[in-house]
Amino acid sequence: MKREMAAPCALVTGAGQGIGRGIALALAGAGFDIAANDIAADPGNVEKGLYEVKTRVEGLGRRCLPLQGDIAERDDHARMIAAAVETFGGIDCLVNNAGVAPRVRTDMLEVGEESYDRLQRINARGPFFLTQAVANRMIEQQRAGGRPAAPSIVFITSISARVSSPARAEYCISKASLSMAARLFAHRLAEFDIPVFEVQPGIIATDMTAAVKGKYDDLIAGGLLPQARWGTPEDIGRAVAALAGGAFGYSTGQVIEVGGGFGIPRL
Repeated sequence: MKREMAAPCALVTGAGQGIGRGIALALAGAGFDIAANDIAADPGNVEKGLYEVKTRVEGLGRRCLPLQGDIAERDDHARMIAAAVETFGGIDCLVNNAGVAPRVRTDMLEVGEESYDRLQRINARGPFFLTQAVANRMIEQQRAGGRPAAPSIVFITSISARVSSPARAEYCISKASLSMAARLFAHRLAEFDIPVFEVQPGIIATDMTAAVKGKYDDLIAGGLLPQARWGTPEDIGRAVAALAGGAFGYSTGQVIEVGGGFGIPRL
């Protein structure tokens, strides 16, 4: 692909499906070219995955670079960043979205090391070091000037970062760790005028939540949420696009819940 500077570039992890897909399409609709990462990338499949996202992004008039890579592997970070910079000239927005749930929900008194370590590597450790690398790149870009948009970083965490769920303790802990990483990066990068935000999705309809649909259908019907519906990846995408667009540039460190009012204290 020819290097151009006509549009800002957003690197979105976990962009092949679910929330990441919704974010990638919303950012493309807002004028961003997309460096779309996922663990799998099949050029022959344009019905689902990164190459479906590529088709949709290009249909919105923007460019898309599919980037296969494991967010838990630092060598993959370097390769993805280099490819995005080569194609788009730089990275203007990083969205740390990629994440996994436990393969099996287990009482926290029985959680094994393999599951705990897996979630920490993918949900917390990987995004920390990817952000470190992209942030240093953004600082260099700030000093050089000439990028088409002000930089920003968005962490997609979860309401589980602050809500106890003992049947998936390792997930809650990994998301709480990621939430603190967002706060720390917001503090550290403020001097470089790189705002950092945290978006906390609530109950969102994705492949990850499909297995517990009945449970959450009942909870929503029973009054769990003031806005009594499932959230969608598009709901998250619109929030991220608003943050990446620069309207909240003086609000670094803010946490935005996209959860139908889940966090409202109620009597």
